[in-house]
Amino acid sequence: MAEKTIKIGTRDSELALWQAKTVEKLLNDLGHKTEIVAVKAQGDLLLDKPLYELGITGIFTKTLDIAMINSQIDIAVHSMKDVPTALPIGIMQGAVLKRANEKDILVYNDNLNFLDSEATIATGSLRRQAMWLNKYPNHKVVDLRGNVNTRMQKLKDNNWNGAIFAAAGLERINIKPENFIDLNWMIPAPAQGAMVIHAMQNDEFCKEAVAELNNLETDICTYIERQFLRTLEGGCTAPIGALAIFNEDEISFKGILLSIDGKQKIEVEKIVPIEEWKKLGYNLAQEILTNGGTELMKNIKDNVKK
Repeated sequence: MAEKTIKIGTRDSELALWQAKTVEKLLNDLGHKTEIVAVKAQGDLLLDKPLYELGITGIFTKTLDIAMINSQIDIAVHSMKDVPTALPIGIMQGAVLKRANEKDILVYNDNLNFLDSEATIATGSLRRQAMWLNKYPNHKVVDLRGNVNTRMQKLKDNNWNGAIFAAAGLERINIKPENFIDLNWMIPAPAQGAMVIHAMQNDEFCKEAVAELNNLETDICTYIERQFLRTLEGGCTAPIGALAIFNEDEISFKGILLSIDGKQKIEVEKIVPIEEWKKLGYNLAQEILTNGGTELMKNIKDNVKK
């Protein structure tokens, strides 16, 4: 039995605590002692502005990064899609857990008659906004912030037609309602549905402990998606979707970059042999940049600055 108690850092929302407790149980099953340390993240406190306007990448991870560097916690558990593609010096990716449902879903208030007419849809994600407006240009999209419980309550309290959520978040804490539809046409955020554990690079004990929890297939797929995102220079400020799927001896990939209003989109789709995975995200992002993506990214950055 290990003697060191591993302090697991997490945000204090219900979903984040569920994720931390999941990691705690997995580590306990391996014989490790653990303690959960909950911290309120800046992204949970600033609910009056869209994320991209805050101009901070890693707004949901920065507080835990600082706590880990200051030795208040040993490891941190994150929704992987919230994690910047460049980690702070001294912090490393320790493990990626097996991915849950990667889909986006639409939760609606009354019925779906609005899909063919005018409607108001809520989301705090530029990617979801752009993809929705690309498919439904007559609709209006309004900003929606807060943890999943807060966002579900705001949907009930407002006269919006619906709101877009990550299926995994609602499923994990068992609040997915009956009035939803899968958005199978919407390409998810890179690493959506995956949980990641960070550790300090100089902490051999914790690195070894969490390495046993790593799921190789999810690790590879999320690596490809985040490489695609990093090459496009996305962060929180651009509508970028990416999904890699492991199929025995090959990987299929879909990626998309859109303008914020959804009027322009550049897509890539490819199936490659498994041995070509290491540069797949980079190569397909370059394809997008070559096909008009460089200009589109410049326009997006200019718009966000305004």
